[in-house]
Amino acid sequence: MAELRRSSALRQVELTDAALQIIATRGIAALTTRSLADAVGLSSGAIFRHFASLDALLEAIVTRVEAVLAATYPPADLPPRERLERFVEARSSTVGKQVGILRLVLSEQFLLALPKAGSERLAACVQKTRAFVLQCVRDGQQSGDFRADIDAPALAVVVLGTIQMLALAAAHPRQHKAEAPLVREALVTLLAPPAEAPRASRKRS
Repeated sequence: MAELRRSSALRQVELTDAALQIIATRGIAALTTRSLADAVGLSSGAIFRHFASLDALLEAIVTRVEAVLAATYPPADLPPRERLERFVEARSSTVGKQVGILRLVLSEQFLLALPKAGSERLAACVQKTRAFVLQCVRDGQQSGDFRADIDAPALAVVVLGTIQMLALAAAHPRQHKAEAPLVREALVTLLAPPAEAPRASRKRS
């Protein structure tokens, strides 16, 4: 019985990942029980052996998104710069492998299609991400690792935009492999405190 439950749990993960792939490649409107069944080689009826209803499937997708995103947060006790760098790399790489996650969290259509609780949980994922990045930036400004001449919320938006760009670029592995390190290095340079301009002492004649 335990083995049966484990197999069912694995099948649920397979189905939710397949649903995310459909969303990534064909859009949220293409996600139906028929398209999902075709993607995993099952009949439409077999889907409902693993999920009691379409709402249950949608809730499972949200749970899967929560689990994938949660795994990208680095330890909270790391120094701000290392914490943020690890997060940018982990989040962009992980979401890049499942671009459907990014399309979900940015899709008003999907939020409206979800049961209310699922929509609220997905919105909470977005808020947690923003809060984490903002806190990293603020901590870095206080420690002197990051520039303090630009407001933390503005810098946080730049970081979030960089993560999204890197995640979308991951759909093209060769290009991503070459560009990702350069983009991350550019972000680090942008966040770094500006170098003090040299003070030239000139005697007035």
